[in-house]
Formats: sequence, structure tokens, C-alpha cells
Amino acid sequence: MYSLHTLHYLGVLVVVVVGNQMLDDCLSSNRTYTMNVVLLEDTTYAWSLSLVQAAVERAIEQDKQENIKEGLDFTLTANYNGFNTTFYNRQGCGSSSCEGVDILKKLYVSEVGCVMLGPSCTFATYNLVDEEIGLILSIPIISAGSFGLSCDYKPKLTRLLPPARKISDFFLNFMNETLPFKSPWQRTFVYKKAVNYTEDCFWYINALDAGSENFASAMDREMLHSEEDLIKQLQNEERHSNIFILCGNTDDIVSIKAKAAWPGFFHFSHRPQIYYKNTTSPASMDNVLVVTLPKRNDDYGSNSTFNDTINDYVAGYYDGTLLFGKVLRERMLNKRQNMRSNDVPLSVGGHYVLDEYGDRDVNFSIIYTSVDTKRYETLLVFDTSKNATIEKMLNPALFWEDGQLPSDMQNRKERHIQKKWSHIDSHLISPLDEREVSLKIDDDKRKDSTYFSHRGRYDKKPVILKELIHTDGDFSENQRIELNTLLRIDYYNLTKFYGTVKFEYGVFGVFELCQRGSLRYILNDRISYPDETFMDMEFKISVMYDIAKGMSYLHSSNIEVHGRLKSTNCVVDNRMVVKITDFGCHTILRPGRDVWTAPEHLRKDGVSQKGDVYSYAIIANEIVVRQAPFYTQFCSNTAEKIYRVQYPSATVFRPDLNFEGASEREIELYMLIKNCWDEDPERRPDFKKIELTLGKIFSNLHNQATETYMDNLIRRLQMYSKTLENLVEERTSLYKAERDRADRLNFMLLPGPVVRSLKETGRVEPELFEEVTIYFSDIVGFTTLCHYSTPMEVVDMLNDIYRNFDSILDNHDVYKVETIGDAYMVASGLPKRNGNRHAVDIAHMALDILAFVGTFELQHLPGIPLWIRIGVHSGIHKESILSDNFKELGTLNL
Repeated sequence: MYSLHTLHYLGVLVVVVVGNQMLDDCLSSNRTYTMNVVLLEDTTYAWSLSLVQAAVERAIEQDKQENIKEGLDFTLTANYNGFNTTFYNRQGCGSSSCEGVDILKKLYVSEVGCVMLGPSCTFATYNLVDEEIGLILSIPIISAGSFGLSCDYKPKLTRLLPPARKISDFFLNFMNETLPFKSPWQRTFVYKKAVNYTEDCFWYINALDAGSENFASAMDREMLHSEEDLIKQLQNEERHSNIFILCGNTDDIVSIKAKAAWPGFFHFSHRPQIYYKNTTSPASMDNVLVVTLPKRNDDYGSNSTFNDTINDYVAGYYDGTLLFGKVLRERMLNKRQNMRSNDVPLSVGGHYVLDEYGDRDVNFSIIYTSVDTKRYETLLVFDTSKNATIEKMLNPALFWEDGQLPSDMQNRKERHIQKKWSHIDSHLISPLDEREVSLKIDDDKRKDSTYFSHRGRYDKKPVILKELIHTDGDFSENQRIELNTLLRIDYYNLTKFYGTVKFEYGVFGVFELCQRGSLRYILNDRISYPDETFMDMEFKISVMYDIAKGMSYLHSSNIEVHGRLKSTNCVVDNRMVVKITDFGCHTILRPGRDVWTAPEHLRKDGVSQKGDVYSYAIIANEIVVRQAPFYTQFCSNTAEKIYRVQYPSATVFRPDLNFEGASEREIELYMLIKNCWDEDPERRPDFKKIELTLGKIFSNLHNQATETYMDNLIRRLQMYSKTLENLVEERTSLYKAERDRADRLNFMLLPGPVVRSLKETGRVEPELFEEVTIYFSDIVGFTTLCHYSTPMEVVDMLNDIYRNFDSILDNHDVYKVETIGDAYMVASGLPKRNGNRHAVDIAHMALDILAFVGTFELQHLPGIPLWIRIGVHSGIHKESILSDNFKELGTLNL
């Protein structure tokens, strides 16, 4: 609590002294011309003190030479003050609210100086320059960083890297602009990384997210707060927009592109040199526009090695030192009358122009990958001082269709032509829990089937992985078109295709899993599926009807033809519905030469709809006779069968189909099969006619005198009753699993004794605890915070706060009673008695919570400190369930 009071006390004592007065005080005092360099000591950040110090010393030496040329006898000096955050829960700029206090303390112990270089963290700078809550600081600040909107329009602050406000203005103006290669855009997605974000990216994206800013109010933008949301929208054919904005590096692009394809990305990078030095563009950047800073002046200065190793933050502080030296020199020479020089000479960071608020204006470079040269080239330049775009290329070789940037709206033609194919992330394929597969029949045999060799779960659905042996996963354009066509097929008698996944050992197609296996497997299993019950004539016709319906739909779709139809590619789900699989993708799944292949395609490779009808006839024969594929009494050699079909003699060679003793309906069915495998493809019926014929045969089955419709129904009921015991056993096990899960949830919500009493008696007797300490806390000014927050921001804020509180509780012997709004209640000494330790445990916990609150910052209200009220009371308590309808633990302080 002490640190919070101190921060508040310093905040109300702010004295704002800016402009000429500050500089005159420095020049007229006896102080040396000292700069205070205050940055993080953590070496993991691009603006760390260890990286900046060498650059500042070089700039001081260069400024000294300029003074000598002008006949001035003064030299800049620098104090270096580091701030180490490794001991905080949140390292780096996440802890920089405390940095302002630490900086101020160090400055008043040491020499104050004339100017401050740094800090780079927005939170720290905000605490130093804000007029309402800022700390006592009377010298100006030059920062390479401090990007956040909260640091805008501060008279004591000069920022040498473009602040978030400039990024927001750029996107707002560029997206509304009409160019020869671009139409206006009104819709966009903005991806806000939840973890591993850099300081610049956090504030740049935050500016696009802020509801009060121009971009959010003028553009129809949708925020994506997780990679899962981003992938979902990239794969969504009806997505909000084709334009996606993210901030990061090329590795982020490669990572996302490995999981989903996109039509167009804006990618902001603070590492411009990688696009100017190595101009060869990787394939992953072909449909990405990069927004970055202009090329640094690598020819400036005498040491090219130094220029190669510095980053934009270091360059900013190097040039900030030169800026301060220039201002002092000109004041001494009476060339300027203002602290701020709006035009700064060319230096390492390039040409600097500062706007009226001391923020750097810059010409943003928009870089693209030329399809002709495969290199990075500058598409255009945006001048933030004019908020205007300067065209650099009239006819750029853009990746997109007709050399035009994509429209922001999604349409079917663009999806077909422009959509790229990407593999499903292998991490999204999880193992399939066998207990989730209902109606399991003969698992030991089924596991030997090749159909079940690779099973898993994707998007909460059971799937099967089928190896694509004729590809390495880098699909051609035709293959990608086929895969996208296949992805849109959705029909009851066709298995759903979800995509492809690439592992180290191969590329696999991800298909809907039908748990009973292939039709070939079921036909072989006469024990589980006996003729007299399951596989009677009526059921056989229904199976053939399912296949005919699926093929009829397939032939009328964009797929047009199967090409590999066989009984192993017909699969059966738990409801005994037959579905067709392995269709489409003829450039990947090449048609084979087997007993299901039509004679015309044995003679000449290819696929056709009439060839599918022939394959269907062979499958229908398998169903009728329940024998091996293409069964004949006088030939068992597969190769010989294929040869005799390919090169027929006087009579065509076909499987056995015995008409003797067949009923009228069976003969009608057999004739249909014979017509389907006719030697002349033109005389074979199409699947629409097959479907109609089977429907007629099926309806006529119930006109037989031997069995009425009711008799058939009773027989079916008797047949299904045989599986009832297995089904009851399975459902019982599922019930037990759900019961155990409910018990675990109850034990998480209520104390163990309370749960056990409720389960055993349905009620809980009140219990007296004589030594208990209760902790209460709530958020100071919670109503005001809610006033400036959206409902979801309030939920996210409380969730973030109480999730951290809960983690603190795990380290103490305490019990969380409840949370109501912003109130948080904890007890020690109940439901488990701990003697006289209850007060000590609560006190230690409260101190830990207080320490956390001192370093916590609100994500949507940066710079606003979080305060809490804490109350603790010890005494006698009674514990009970307060209501029969609402089972919640209640405590009564006696």
C-alpha cells in the first residue's frame, strides 16, 4: 500500500515546465550539459541500455566535432541509469509503471541534467509526462519508443519513432484511397496477438483497436484476439473481409501461412533493413504488403560496421543525442528561438521531420513481392506529415489477379481463383478416444483393417487420415483447385473432407470417420452381420440405394466423376448409412487398375461417369453374393480376371450372378446389375436411373404375401434388440464417466465435506468454526472504470485480475468463498481447521495480492493504476448452505 500512496502523492505534485524556459534554465545554470539516459537493463530488448550506451557515446563524439567547427567550447555528457525488471512478475515494459518512480528517485540522487533520453516504454513515459498524474520532472524527454496513444500531445515529449497515432492515420487514409491497382477498402480484420508481442506491435495494434480513435469509428474493422480466431476466419469462406492487418516479423507470416491461406495481409515491421538489404523475397511473402520505415542512411558516419549492427531504437537514441546537441548549438549561436527544431539534419535514422507536437513524421514504405523478379520492391510511399500517398509504381507486378490488390469483400470468383491451399496444423489432430465410439462391434478384428490404421479427432469430430502417396504436399495450382472443390462437398452419402495435414513421414487427407469401417469389411464379417438378420435382401438394396444416391450427387457436382469407386471406398457409419469416400483429386489420387475398373479404362487410362457405373455394378454384385470382389467359381486369380475383362473373348467376362431360384424382385435387381456392367458404356444407365429403379424395387418388396409391412417392422425390431445389451453397457459407462466429472466439478466449487453431505443426505448441517479469518477486497473506483469500459472489457479485466488472485491463493492455506462483481472473499480456518494460523495465512496472502496489484496494468486503460480496498476480520464463523435451490457455501460472522 505504501507504493500506491507514494505514486499518488508524486502525481499531484507535478510541475510542468516546458519549451524555452527549460532550455534557458539549463544554459544559465552551472550544470554541465548532461543527458540522462534511462532505459531497461534487460538485454533481451532492442532498446536495452547495453545496446544504446555505445551509440550515445559515438554521437557525443560526433557532436563534439560539430562544436569545434563552430568554435564552441562545450561537450555533452551522459549519465546512464538502468531499470531491471527481471525480479517482477511481468518483465520488460509490462512492469514499467514502476519505472517512472524508480527513474525519478535516481535522477534526484544523481545529477538532473538538461534532457532525458528514454524511456522507451509507454507506461513509464506516461507517468513522467502526463500533466494530471505525471511525476515531478522539469526536463524534456527524447524517446525512441513510447508509442502508445496515452503519450500523444505531451509538450515535454519528443518521439523519434512513429507513434501509434501515425500508424492509425496511415491505415485510415490508405484504405479509403483509390489507386490504379486498388479500390477503396472499408472492411478489415486486425489481429491482436495475445502473447509474445513486442512493445511497438502492442501499441500499434492497440491504436487500431481503440474504440475512441478515428480508425475504429471510420472503418468496419473486426478484432481477432487469438491465433485460433485468425485461422478460423482465414478458413471461413464467408468471412468479413479479405484484408488482414498484423504486426510482427516474417516468422509470424510463415507460421500462420503453414496453418491457413489468406487473400491479402498488411504486415507492419520495425525491421526495415531486412527488406532493403536482402531483397530476395521468400514464397511465404508473395501476397503480403509490408508497411515499414524508410531505409536507414547506412552511408552516414564513418563506421559501416556500426550501422549494420544497430537497430531502429539504437539509431533513434543516436540521432536523439545529435538532436539535443544541435538545439544547444543553435541556441548558443542565436540561430533558433525555440526548443523544438522541426527539421533535423540527415543522420543514421534518415531525415527527421517533427510535427507540432514533437512526434516524428515519416514516409512509410509499402513493400510488395514482385511476381516477375521475386524480390521486394517499393509499391508506394505514404507521407504522414501530409497524410498523402505517393505512387512509386504505375504498373506493379502484384501477386493477385489482373495485377490488382484484392477487394475487401469476399466473392465466389475470388475464392475459386485466388484462394491458396494450406495444410491443417498437425497439432490440431488429436488422438481419438475409443470410448467415444458407440456401437463398437468386434474391435479386435477392426483394428486389423487398413481403414482404421490412422484415426484421430479434428475440430471435435472423429476423422481418418489417408496418406497421399503421390505428393510431397506442395500442391500445384490444379491440385489446389481440386482440393478446394472437394472441401465444399457436403452430402449425406459422401464423407466430409476437412483438408490435408503434413507430418514428417508423409502427407495425409483428413476425412470424416465412419466407425463401422468399409463396406468390404462388413460383407466379410458374417458373425456380426449375419444374412438372416442384418444382411437380408431389403438391407442389401438399401445399401445399394445409399451408394447410388451418393454417386448421383457426385456426378451432378463440380467433382463430376469418382474414378476409384470400390467396396473399400464405401464406408458405413454407426447408423448403418453407407457413404462414399476417396472421390475427387484425380491429380493426387490416381485411379488404379483393379477388378472394379471398367474395361474401357483398363485398355486406356482415364476416368468417366460410365466407368463409375461399371464399378458400382461390381460392388452391387459383392453385396448380393457376399463373396470376394468379382467372385467367379472358375477363376480366383485377380490378375487373370483383370486380363480377361480387358481383352474379352467371344463372351464378356463378368462375376457370377445366378438367376436360378431368384424371385421376381431379385431378377429385376440382377438385371439392373447386368445393365450397369454392360461392355458398351453408352448402354449403361446413369445413377439417376439407377436410383429410381432401386427405389421402385425397394417399395415393391412389401407387396409380397410372405411378409407384411408390420411383419417386416417386427423383424427389424427383433434384429436391433440383439445389440441392445451392448448399447446399454456402453451408455452405462458413459453415465458413470459423466457422474465422475460432475463430482469433480462439485468438489471444485464446494468443500469436500459439504459435497459428501449433499450426496448422502441432500442437506448440510450448519457447522461452527471458532477460529477463522475472513478476507474481503474490492476495486477502488470500480464504477468509474466500468463507465469507461465496454462490457467485454470489464469481463476481461476482472477475469485477468481474479485469475492472478486465484494463483496466489494456491500458495496459502486459504479457501476462496466467492466473487461478486469486483468483491473477492477468502477464508482461512474453514472448512479445514488450522489452529491459530488462520490470521497469518490471510495476512501473507493479502500482502502477496497487494504486491501483485502494484505491478498490474489495465490492458484497455493503460496508465491508469489499479487500487483495491482490503478488509480482514477474525472471529467465530458458522458455515452452511444458504438455499436448497442455490447450492452456495455461506459464512456467518458471529
